Amino acid sequence: MTGSPRLAGRTALVFGGGGGTDGATNGQAAAVTYARHGASVAVVDVNREAAQHTVEAILAEGGAATAITADVTDGDQVAEAVDRATEAFGPADVLHNNVGVTVLGGPMELSLEEWRRAFALNVDGVFLACKHVLPAMLDRGSGAIVNVSSLAALRHVGYEYPAYMSAKAAVNQATVSLALTYAERGIRANSVAPGFIETPLVRQQLASQAGSIDELMAARHAASPTGRMGTPWDVAHASLFLASDEAAYVNGVCLPVDGGLAMTCAPS
Repeated sequence: MTGSPRLAGRTALVFGGGGGTDGATNGQAAAVTYARHGASVAVVDVNREAAQHTVEAILAEGGAATAITADVTDGDQVAEAVDRATEAFGPADVLHNNVGVTVLGGPMELSLEEWRRAFALNVDGVFLACKHVLPAMLDRGSGAIVNVSSLAALRHVGYEYPAYMSAKAAVNQATVSLALTYAERGIRANSVAPGFIETPLVRQQLASQAGSIDELMAARHAASPTGRMGTPWDVAHASLFLASDEAAYVNGVCLPVDGGLAMTCAPS
């Protein structure tokens, strides 16, 4: 494995860590990055094949990983996933909550079911994972939680998705609550807020919109102050910092990974 062992001897539990053959996802990049820095990684995804794809990428580099299938909106499945990860590698030292979904449409277009789905996938998953991971962290008096939020939780980024924006804002405040509730017991909780990141899912979503996908992608690149979108590895490296001892005194923050977009006056 490459890289210094910043997480040597630790277990990382990554929910939403599956990947595919058309480029790294945010979850896959996080799982691989944790493994490259010494962690044994339990990769959880609703899609067994996607979880296994990430595991194979880790194993190919000499790391330790196992694939687990679970729906993060189902408490029993989350509890079982945590138990299986613990059986494989021991209790989680790092909990990484990556599962999320964008739900487009305003209040007049969205159904109540779609609104609730946004919160179930983006917020309930964080709640359930923490519910079942925290007891072991508290027993050991240590642990790092990294929740994947979004720049959309902090500002409008040009898309009409109030359900997604609200859900990710809830993730941020849940993170703050976790951080302050358990700080004295050795547990840290932080979130990362990706801006425009080039992922296979983004391409898939843009393909369903009107217009040329190349033009739509070019517009997203141009919206960043850097002139380019970020990559899943940018998000993963920020997550690694927050999960590591180098961030031992960093707690309750929401770290934008956006090339500076949050600091601009208005979305492009």
